Amino acid sequence: MKLLFEKIHPKAILPERKTAQSAGADLFACLDEPIMIYPGETAMVPIGVKCQPTRPDVALLIYPRSGLASKHGITLANAVGVVDSDYRGEWFVPLHNISREPFAVVHGMRVAQLVVTPVLFPEIGETDCVDETERGAGGFGSTGLGA
Repeated sequence: MKLLFEKIHPKAILPERKTAQSAGADLFACLDEPIMIYPGETAMVPIGVKCQPTRPDVALLIYPRSGLASKHGITLANAVGVVDSDYRGEWFVPLHNISREPFAVVHGMRVAQLVVTPVLFPEIGETDCVDETERGAGGFGSTGLGA
């Protein structure tokens, strides 16, 4: 499988893995001038590319970079971005500042990471009654916090 990227802007940088077994490929900001993200604000950061996967049964998931989140309080506004395999528009990353300090995004900064995952396309149906299970309707902490 391949991901075929089209650069929309001449300065765009194609996604890149830093090691051979990195699950995520870094996404780079494509900017003419820095973007300042103030505490509590979100900025749409252009990546400057479009993508065409060579398989239709994948989702292109965009995750925060752990260093930006843990060291600078910069994460994704939507937790995880989902790029469908048939989307052909320009990519943007919604960065959100949860810190108490302004943060400057500059051209070429690694702002997020791309992870490709296979997806299933189940048929959607309706039933009059779903099966009972041992867990039942227990959710949101119903199994407790301990071992």
